[in-house]
Amino acid sequence: MHAYRSKTCVELNKDHVGETVRLSGWVHRIRDHGGILFIDLRDHYGITQVLCDPDSPVFSEVEKVRSEWCIRIDGTVKARDPELVNPKLPTGEVEVFIRDMEVLGAADELPLIVFGDQEYPEETRLRYRYLDLRREAMQKNMTMRSDVVSSIRRRMWDKGFREFQTPIITASSPEGARDFLVPSRLHPGKFYALPQAPQQFKQLIMVSGFDKYFQIAPCFRDEDPRADRSPTDFYQLDMEMSFVEQQDVFDTISPVLAGIFEEFGGGRKVDAPSEWPQISYRDAALWYGSDKPDLRNPIKMQVVSEHFRGSGFAIFAKLLEQEGTEIRAIPAPTGGSRKFCDRMNAFAQKEGLPGMGYIFWREGADGMEAAGPLAKNIGPERTEAIRQQLGLGVGDAAFFLGGKPKTFETVAGKARNVIGEELGLTEKDRFAFAWIVDFPIYEKDEESGEIDFEHNPFSMPQGGMDALNGDPLEVKGFQYDLACNGYELVSGAIRNHKPEVMLKAFEIAGYGADEVKNRFGALFNAFHYGAPPHGGCAAGIDRIVMLLADQQNIREVIMFPMNQRAEDLMMNAPSEPASDQLMELSLRVIPQD
Repeated sequence: MHAYRSKTCVELNKDHVGETVRLSGWVHRIRDHGGILFIDLRDHYGITQVLCDPDSPVFSEVEKVRSEWCIRIDGTVKARDPELVNPKLPTGEVEVFIRDMEVLGAADELPLIVFGDQEYPEETRLRYRYLDLRREAMQKNMTMRSDVVSSIRRRMWDKGFREFQTPIITASSPEGARDFLVPSRLHPGKFYALPQAPQQFKQLIMVSGFDKYFQIAPCFRDEDPRADRSPTDFYQLDMEMSFVEQQDVFDTISPVLAGIFEEFGGGRKVDAPSEWPQISYRDAALWYGSDKPDLRNPIKMQVVSEHFRGSGFAIFAKLLEQEGTEIRAIPAPTGGSRKFCDRMNAFAQKEGLPGMGYIFWREGADGMEAAGPLAKNIGPERTEAIRQQLGLGVGDAAFFLGGKPKTFETVAGKARNVIGEELGLTEKDRFAFAWIVDFPIYEKDEESGEIDFEHNPFSMPQGGMDALNGDPLEVKGFQYDLACNGYELVSGAIRNHKPEVMLKAFEIAGYGADEVKNRFGALFNAFHYGAPPHGGCAAGIDRIVMLLADQQNIREVIMFPMNQRAEDLMMNAPSEPASDQLMELSLRVIPQD
């Protein structure tokens, strides 16, 4: 017999009754029923109930074991009495009578209990992550993550892609966040960087003549943490293709992701890729207040400025006299009560706005009537025009925000989400995808008036060089994101592969040719040697698994995550280097005041 086990803790059933087996695992739970000890023995695969009474030669030893001790038992498989069968367990028809036992690893008093669903502070969970990971929910999350990655690989190979690995130690190349720098021992005073993404390398792979590349790539960014983002490192499905247009990328990656969500989504509805809308960046901002909209929520915001221009509501009327301002409405079907309207007004105030104007419609003495402060100020004709534009009726409401769109779009988007949730309009048990397209390449700083990049500087401008000779603020890029349920899952672009267009694009944003050649020399030089048209994208593995596992925090699907302060409490990182390490690297730490 094997030294540790002849079966796992999920394999036994009534066909094994009478057999002698060897199991190894952790003591999940202990129950003492009148001198008979019952132990739920757990391994990675499942749970088997084992038992021991005074007739067992190791009864006195079994009495000593405690939760999370790692043990090996030998015993005889017995059928459970029919009334004691546990249908919730694959092994619920049998139990194992212990004949011999060996303690493989005793456990001290536990800082957190593995059995059950107790909540513990995040600090405790991360400091003792190896115990936290023993919990059933975490085992499922990590198993799912592994299976998702495996499925992605198979699907990409089936589509003719090959997997290539790109360097982890490379040169600093800003991708929109701070680099993690690595000092060089052989070149004192110089630093490598951990890659924020394999962006330049995958483009160089296309220039090298490889037609389809992918990689499950680690990326490193020194970012502020959020619930849906790791503050140090993350993994992405990175892919690139040659001789493609934007739609080709969509047609390639969409069925891969749809298949993953169908396979691991637990029966939740997955919109077919042919139904994924393509929404312009500007329309997404207007309708949803976000470039990663949750389309499970049917609410679309609309511009209603004309109904308030010159109206009796002085705040909005005067606002509209300023250039670049507008009034937007958030329809709220079934939200037509003063209580709900007041609650949403309070929400806006918590978000830092003075509040949100509102109108709601109800049955009056003479039929439907509009209520609320706004309705009284602008009069029945304007109120009715708003109602008709928004398609609302009795029992519905609308909320209003005004100003320059960038000052209130984010809050409007949050309000839309809250309204959808509270009114039960947001569809559950569904994954709703949308491609966000036509991102503007440039933006103007309102204070300085200078033009800079608003989005990816490496995307090909729509219209090429001709577009760059016009108004920069009208230039759109072949850049795209894929949103799902309010999260950005994919970001990509058709790349700018022409050196003269690349120089012109950076020149508009104030970057001279010498700076471009210095910062992006490898790409710029490669583009002079027959670069093919190419494009691709990257899909966030962590966020995909977070959605599939129905988790709100990305740390629930990462094996060993950092905390909110980008600290590894378990490994005590970051830590102070030893003085001889600093000397070897020709470094000195300057104390902070």
